[in-house]
Amino acid sequence: MSKFGETLRSSLLMAGLLCLPLYAVAEEGDGTSEDAATEQAPAEDAARDALTQKDTDVTQEKNLEEVFQATEKQYSLLRAGEIGMNFGADYSYYRDDRIDINIDDSGNITRFRIENDAQHAFGASLSFDYGIWNNLTFNTNLPVSYKYDTQKDVSQAALGDVSFGLRYQPFPVKIGATNTTLFGTFSTATGDSPYEINTANEVSSGKGYYSIGGGVSMSKVVDPVVLFGSVGYTHAFDISGLDQSRGGNRKLTDVETGDSLSFSMGLAYSLSYEVSLSASYQQSYNFETGFVFDNGDFIPSEDSTSSVVNMSLGLRTAKNRVVNFSFGYGLTEDSPDVLLGLSIPVDIKGLKSGV
Repeated sequence: MSKFGETLRSSLLMAGLLCLPLYAVAEEGDGTSEDAATEQAPAEDAARDALTQKDTDVTQEKNLEEVFQATEKQYSLLRAGEIGMNFGADYSYYRDDRIDINIDDSGNITRFRIENDAQHAFGASLSFDYGIWNNLTFNTNLPVSYKYDTQKDVSQAALGDVSFGLRYQPFPVKIGATNTTLFGTFSTATGDSPYEINTANEVSSGKGYYSIGGGVSMSKVVDPVVLFGSVGYTHAFDISGLDQSRGGNRKLTDVETGDSLSFSMGLAYSLSYEVSLSASYQQSYNFETGFVFDNGDFIPSEDSTSSVVNMSLGLRTAKNRVVNFSFGYGLTEDSPDVLLGLSIPVDIKGLKSGV
């Protein structure tokens, strides 16, 4: 294998992203607007989870690594029967300024204040890959999370939403050609749902609904840079049978979840055999979500857009191990302020090839 081919293998993996929004709260004396504002919380959870769901398509993490390791293989996915494991950890922080207004029946403002809210989120995940065929790989991701909300003064550690995915490469890898990979994902609702917790003193660890998605990712080596990009669509399944108090003596019974459309693009550059850098941009558009209450009220949320810029550093610590550090920041109100990530391959003798 050429030195350039080995150098490309050291390029870093992209970290998963979390998107958290900024919003304002307005209250009316009769409680109607207060209840409507209360529904912003689950709407924001849907927006922030949109990019998180892309963790399972691994288009920026696994697919790039597969291209780097494909010099001597017909396909860049795992060979049939091979197993791979990867450990990832991430941290996100977002600060939220909310305007709290109360207006009495006469139209007079009786309360006006600005509330500062911040949330720290720590996550860890273990992903498992298995080569079904040389050009078809199965993936599953097991996440756990720890969240701390400064306004509620509440913290919680819990299991997140377990996900499953498939990656399929329809064409063999050819030197100088564009590498194409199709992906499909299925995300469960194993985490604590934002629609079932006590919103006053609990935080959620999952999005609360099942979803299925798919898309295509492409990459191309343009010496000495690797260019990559992906586009995907996620369909979220509606939720029914809820019984969550939402203020004003109303209960949330159903959620009509909105779908999301996302794309990403970036490049990776190898500085040396041991060090590499990459940068990427990811954006997700989340369609309207509607909330149904037991009194017949229907409150929709607005469409939202999340965009994040991410940069990574890859360090080769062993022949078959590259440790990746990432830093990101949000560009829109529906995005986090700070993102940090770490990705480490898990080498288990007898499971991962080349160990």
